[in-house]
Amino acid sequence: MKKSFKIEVDCANCANLVEEAVKKVAGVKSANVVFMTQKMKIEFDDDADIDAIMKEVVRVAKKVEPDFEVIG
Repeated sequence: MKKSFKIEVDCANCANLVEEAVKKVAGVKSANVVFMTQKMKIEFDDDADIDAIMKEVVRVAKKVEPDFEVIG
């Protein structure tokens, strides 16, 4: 399953760091963070608990970019 999220990151390098961190989260098949559009696309494993994974995604993203936010 793929989902798209509106996010807030401060710079292109931060977006890259967030993307690399999110790719390592269990249950995430792939991730793509685009600074220009402020969007993050995540492909989840088929049997994934998306809510639990997103909590972990936000936690690891805030480690590399403290201002990271998922909007909406």
